[in-house]
Amino acid sequence: MTDAPGSRFTDGVRLAVTTLTVLPVRGGRVDRPAAAVAMSVAPLVGLLLGLTLAGLHEGLRALGGPALVAAGVTVAAGALLTRGLHLDGLADTVDALGSYRSGPAALEIMKKPDIGPFGVVALATTVLIQAAAVATLGWWPIVIAWTTGRLALSLACRRGVPPARPSGLGAMVAATVPLPVVLLAATAVGAAAIPALPDRPWQGPLAVAIALAAVFLLLRHATRRLGGITGDVLGACVELATTLTLITLTLR
Repeated sequence: MTDAPGSRFTDGVRLAVTTLTVLPVRGGRVDRPAAAVAMSVAPLVGLLLGLTLAGLHEGLRALGGPALVAAGVTVAAGALLTRGLHLDGLADTVDALGSYRSGPAALEIMKKPDIGPFGVVALATTVLIQAAAVATLGWWPIVIAWTTGRLALSLACRRGVPPARPSGLGAMVAATVPLPVVLLAATAVGAAAIPALPDRPWQGPLAVAIALAAVFLLLRHATRRLGGITGDVLGACVELATTLTLITLTLR
């Protein structure tokens, strides 16, 4: 007996929320069909995160908080609302790829509980750049950056990208999202980015395109060195896309 499409969609949305946020949503079935929905709707979760963080940032600024303080709190809140999983994945991925090892040896580095020097530098610079960028941007660019970060998950989980391990989060979500879904989501986010900088309407979509291009290159490199994606690689994709979107939106 097969599940109804509505039930599968609901399970996928729950999986997306419980995986990508700290919200205490009651979980549903966890399997590849649910994972396909979860990774397809990941940009919507990013949209909700972005709206929450943008509201926090604007509230702090309205209360008289200095720009850098408000930005730092916003970035810290973003990490807390996602359990810091994406930052952890970034550190582990950079450590593994920076080791110049491949295959099982590189995957073993990713599994270690400690963070190496490459990972420390990646964490510090990412948080610093994100906070510095947020301090100069309005609320909608913040929303677009966090939405694009989760759009990277849809791209990373598109069909054709293999998992690096036979089990784990990467194996469950790898190759679950059809390419048309990725293209539709990318088009929607790109269009939503047009008003991010009203005086330069082309820069928002360009920021999204640059972020996705960088994620595409990271995925190619990870596939070549690791054999595919892991949960850590997915986290790295999120942080890379978010950071590059913010950087591009600050350029004048």
